[in-house]
Amino acid sequence: MSKHFFKTFAIAATLGIGAPVIATAQAAECIAPANPGGGWDFTCRQIGKIMFDIGAVDKPIQVTNMAGGGGGLAFTNVVAERNEDANLIIAASTATSTRLAQNAYAGMTADQVRFVGAIGIDPGVIVVAADSPFMTLSDLLEAVVADPASVTFAGGSAVGGFDHMKPLMLLQRAGLTDITTVKYIGLDGGGDAITQTIGGFTQAMTGDMSEIVGFLASGDVRALAVLTSERVEGFEDIPTAVEQGYDVVAGNWRGLYIPRGVSDETFDMWADRLQQVADSDEWAEAMAANGLAPFTLVGDDFQAYIDNLIVEIRQMSIEIGVIQ
Repeated sequence: MSKHFFKTFAIAATLGIGAPVIATAQAAECIAPANPGGGWDFTCRQIGKIMFDIGAVDKPIQVTNMAGGGGGLAFTNVVAERNEDANLIIAASTATSTRLAQNAYAGMTADQVRFVGAIGIDPGVIVVAADSPFMTLSDLLEAVVADPASVTFAGGSAVGGFDHMKPLMLLQRAGLTDITTVKYIGLDGGGDAITQTIGGFTQAMTGDMSEIVGFLASGDVRALAVLTSERVEGFEDIPTAVEQGYDVVAGNWRGLYIPRGVSDETFDMWADRLQQVADSDEWAEAMAANGLAPFTLVGDDFQAYIDNLIVEIRQMSIEIGVIQ
């Protein structure tokens, strides 16, 4: 029985959650690069459970929690020690690609693993206060392009984090050539960012759909755009940035990567398994229960998406001085 099992069992027992299923040596393992609870743990447990429930794998998938370095400990472990492990999958999200783009994993690079797919997203949004003069996304972006000092964005991530990147992506497509002029305040979570915008201290908030649902219901904010390819079910009155002429799809996607040294056949196998989960009723129910929207990119399409995203985030991070 592996050391990974005992580590997972100890954490599970400490937190009072169910012990993991004992699996044979041939069973797959999913590393959640964080402690139990939260997005990466959710990804491993939900996707792993559904893969087994729908018959995509014939043995339960063991979950190992490996917290440290914002995902960096798990990434380094996979690259250095398990590069050819065909039975290993690792939970990933937008934070993974952002940190890799900004060299936050101590010299590790995205091409040292293979990104196999994403099948759900907490959609990015741009919102303003209900009484804001900005009625459309174009109104807001054109105002920033004309006078960057006139608009301050608030977000729940630090300067250089993904909340910061969302308006920068939009503004580049709106024609702003110097993104260092964009005013952004990083706060401790999306709730604080919305409060600042409602109070008139900032003119817009950049965050995720899950952070604004209650404020939309109360009428305190107006969403100018959702950063998905199609409108989100249940929020059909919010237009996408794409349909308004700004080709930006951005949010906190939920997905997997695998070791770089595995075969193409193994890569395709995991892509197919993940696609089966994406197509299942069980995953639709899990997304609805956890505030996620459909976002399905698997295999080579997802790898290409990640490659392009990392290049864009790295360049913007250099321009705003987050990295050199």
